Amino acid sequence: MPRMTAARAAVEILKREGVTHAFGVPGAAINPFYKALKEGGGVHHTLARHVEGASHMAEGYTRTHPGNIGVCIGTSGPAGTDMITGLYSATGDSVPILCITGQAPTAVIHKEDFQAVDIASIAAPVTKAATTVLEAAQVPGVFQQAFHLMRSGRPGPVLIDLPIDVQLTEIDFDPETYEPLPVYKPAATRAQIEKAISYLLESERPLIVAGGGVISADACELLVEFAELTGTPVIPTLMGWGALPDDHELNAGMVGVQTSHRYGNATFLESDFVLGIGNRWANRHTGYKLDVYRGERTFVHVDVEPTQIGRIFAPDYGIASDARAALELFVEVARELKAAGRLPDRSAWIASAQERKATLQRRTHFDDVPLKPQRVYEEMNKAFGPDTRYVTTIGLSQIAGAQMLHVYKPRHWINCGQAGPLGWTVPAALGVATADPEAQVVALSGDYDFQFMIEELAVGAQHRIPYVHVLVNNSYLGLIRQAQLGLDIDFQVNLEFENINSPEIGVYGVDHVKVVEGLGCKAIRVTEPDDLLPALEQAKKLAAEFRVPVVVEAILERVTNISMSRTMDISDISEFEELATEPGHAPTAIRPLQV
Repeated sequence: MPRMTAARAAVEILKREGVTHAFGVPGAAINPFYKALKEGGGVHHTLARHVEGASHMAEGYTRTHPGNIGVCIGTSGPAGTDMITGLYSATGDSVPILCITGQAPTAVIHKEDFQAVDIASIAAPVTKAATTVLEAAQVPGVFQQAFHLMRSGRPGPVLIDLPIDVQLTEIDFDPETYEPLPVYKPAATRAQIEKAISYLLESERPLIVAGGGVISADACELLVEFAELTGTPVIPTLMGWGALPDDHELNAGMVGVQTSHRYGNATFLESDFVLGIGNRWANRHTGYKLDVYRGERTFVHVDVEPTQIGRIFAPDYGIASDARAALELFVEVARELKAAGRLPDRSAWIASAQERKATLQRRTHFDDVPLKPQRVYEEMNKAFGPDTRYVTTIGLSQIAGAQMLHVYKPRHWINCGQAGPLGWTVPAALGVATADPEAQVVALSGDYDFQFMIEELAVGAQHRIPYVHVLVNNSYLGLIRQAQLGLDIDFQVNLEFENINSPEIGVYGVDHVKVVEGLGCKAIRVTEPDDLLPALEQAKKLAAEFRVPVVVEAILERVTNISMSRTMDISDISEFEELATEPGHAPTAIRPLQV
């Protein structure tokens, strides 16, 4: 039997589980693992500038392709606690990432040794499993189980904590005979699917709500086929955006109190049956007025995690199943029903949804200076095509982007949904661009999200990871300022100041162009609306030429209000700006405006 250190055994398992990339920051307590990484080869490592950044890079990497599992690595103590935010983000969005931390020697873990913290206990609430391995011989089994857990049922993150003496201990391990454990996912039965479809057949105005579970199960083609067979319009959630193209005739738009379309909410409120697949009924989708969201509608909920069914409200029927397994049966039954002539004609319902899509639009074309954010997204629609992978987290920038940008493919809107930590966007975009180096990756941030982990841009410069970052800057905590309107305050959300080193930018404070260039990247500042498209086109060229992140900073009006509900009610959305009343008001809308 071959002998090797437990750290080397762990690296060999990573490779046999399909890991090719890792992100992290070395330190004394994890250095034996890094030695094994170097000697074992086969796993490319990207050095982050902050360990939280490494965890978000791992998230972006996982979300880019089916089957990817991002790995983040850090030393003992604060490295693990810094990565808790990434683990929380990953567990909230059902994203499998593996976090590996170093630890003090086993004999002194509980003696307040330097940087010794019980990271497994800290991480337990935000992982599927968190283990401090105290016996070197258990390392292979713990890693094998980690990959099994990350892939089984509802996907999610795992943390493995390795004391330094455990890493260095030699064990018997044969990598050549290692095999991953079988993945478990619950699967619907034929009888369950037939019952679910019976509700669909009884309805007159049905909808499918497609969540992120459809994308993570790699089941989008099945979803589209089922929708087309049955003539059922689809409402993608924020995490499910891209499950079918925005311009598909059955795409009815998004629903919610923030990241929603006027036509999406209107169509949903007209529906009488909703089939949710792989979705969580998140509150930004449903709002808090569940009586409005539920109405007199009948609900069927399909989710891979049984405890999600009934968590927010009790559906009329629930099925615990992986989205792909369920959709395979949905398609099978629908094909049989179509062949038997038993599927109702939904053409009038589909036409009504498309009519709303062509009439209930928001205005994007403004010529104001400073810029209105709506114009930025209009120009982004012109500059970036259907293969673009968008990356963003939270804030007015994300909300407006979701209302006005267009997504045509799964995994092309990579968004931190449940946790929404500021700073997520830069490292996540680096992870996405690492996973798909030939893709057009476009990140979207407000100024505060951008500043939180701006140092990670240096990672892109060092490792030659190009992408375009659109920065909308109003020098405000815009979403929080807007949330304070109901409290009649504007308190501790104003970021403006006169920068003594950059008087030319007025009161916008941080000179992002200088900072970005100082970190080894390229930057363009835009103040005029007609300069937006040329700047975006130039950014694409600079990214391709220099192979570094390129930032396009759009200087916005200081106070901007984006459409959303102030009462958390999907039937009560405040439209703060003038709506589109003629085609020129929304020239990049999915459907030309009908007036």
